[in-house]
Amino acid sequence: MTRGEPKPTTTDAGIPVPSDEHSLTVGPDGPILLNDHYLIEQMANFNRERIPERQPHAKGGGAFGRFEVTNDVSAYTKAAVFQPGAKTDMLIRFSSVAGERGSPDTWRDPRGFAVKFYTSEGNLDIVGNNTPIFFVRDPMKFQHFIRSQKRRLNNNLRDHDMQWDFWTLSPESAHMVTWLMGDRGIPKTWRHMNGYSSHTYSWINADGERFWVKYHFKTDQGIDFLTQDEADRLAGEDADYHQRDLYNAIESGNYPSWTLYMQIMPFSDAKTYRFNPFDLTKVWPHGDYPLVEVGRFTLNRNVTDYHTEMEQAAFEPNNLVAGTGLSPDKMLLARGFSYADAHRARLGVNYKQIPVNQPKVPVHSYSKDGVGRTINATDPVYAPNSYGGPHADPSLTAEAGLWYTDGEMVREAYTLRKDDDDFGQAGTMVREVLDDAARERLVSNVAGHLSNGVSEPILRRAFEYWRNVDKNIGDRIEKAVKRNG
Repeated sequence: MTRGEPKPTTTDAGIPVPSDEHSLTVGPDGPILLNDHYLIEQMANFNRERIPERQPHAKGGGAFGRFEVTNDVSAYTKAAVFQPGAKTDMLIRFSSVAGERGSPDTWRDPRGFAVKFYTSEGNLDIVGNNTPIFFVRDPMKFQHFIRSQKRRLNNNLRDHDMQWDFWTLSPESAHMVTWLMGDRGIPKTWRHMNGYSSHTYSWINADGERFWVKYHFKTDQGIDFLTQDEADRLAGEDADYHQRDLYNAIESGNYPSWTLYMQIMPFSDAKTYRFNPFDLTKVWPHGDYPLVEVGRFTLNRNVTDYHTEMEQAAFEPNNLVAGTGLSPDKMLLARGFSYADAHRARLGVNYKQIPVNQPKVPVHSYSKDGVGRTINATDPVYAPNSYGGPHADPSLTAEAGLWYTDGEMVREAYTLRKDDDDFGQAGTMVREVLDDAARERLVSNVAGHLSNGVSEPILRRAFEYWRNVDKNIGDRIEKAVKRNG
């Protein structure tokens, strides 16, 4: 905060006010007068300062930056933002998932990693996490999952028994729970974690060829993490540790950066790939689809008004530009509705007119009126019309990231493929990715979590859950829990 020449206090209408300290009264000891409009404005505004917090991802922060393409990927996408030499302003928000706005930054929890590119073709949002996978693959279970990680109805406390009850009854969660309970479950700072689209998206090139893709934002600062003991200590010393670290780094000119890589799958590979490529609980091994560098973004400007530029920032995976698209991923398709609907509920139907959400290109839409509308519309306000109003381009249908499918309408799981099962990739991670020290920390983290209020029937399921991931790890976790007890 810097000091300068004092400015006169005004009302929200710009009218100078006589006092910031004293109400208007009848005499020094008399009653307050209702016509003290500045006092009324201050009290009324104060009563309305808060908007509903996000559900979930309530606690978070971020910054503005610049994305620059460093490699030619025009063979895979026609999107202007990813063409050689393109430079694009962007915004990022990091967050935790389960905690409320006042919760500690260092709780063991996935981290949101949401990026908004203000491209020359409209806004492109990539809404992901610091993990390449998630706990569930069907959106019907998402709400239930989040509720299991939040607070009980009766005592308003978070509850490990509730969490493990859901996880052990949902075996598809095993891969993500292994990530969460490992070292990356508590990043050292936001600057020291990767971001992932997690979902599979589609890219379309100038010739109309389609590809399935995954976004990987690799931190240039290097991966680093906090141990459980370090995180617990910091939760008590500085609940805003991650937010403070990012703000101070940018304020001091230590600008963090991430390199964007893509995994790119030919469109036809999806039908025969050994894993379902649209299953959010699975990764594509890099040996099958190597990372392809695209560009780098650098965060170089802190927000100046947290409420306006961060709390009201709205990210949604249906903000897609030409050359990008969705995929048959059930979770992604559901998020295409749920995110925009969440913003309408929190911020009002005209949330895209809030400056931080406005695209850097002209908007010619037929949206009309509603609370919070600030951009002037012009007649005609309907389509089709005979008066020169904006008109849609039917040729964009072929470039909209669509795909073909077949089959009846069903409520079923994905069809299993050659290597599809719920525990396989989690076991591979434990045996082939983690070293001995990381495996020991995993056992300690899980055993500590299970030793805190998990009931006996669910405890037995949890031991079996971990033996399905890896028998040795499961046996070690059970031994450690019984030792703790």
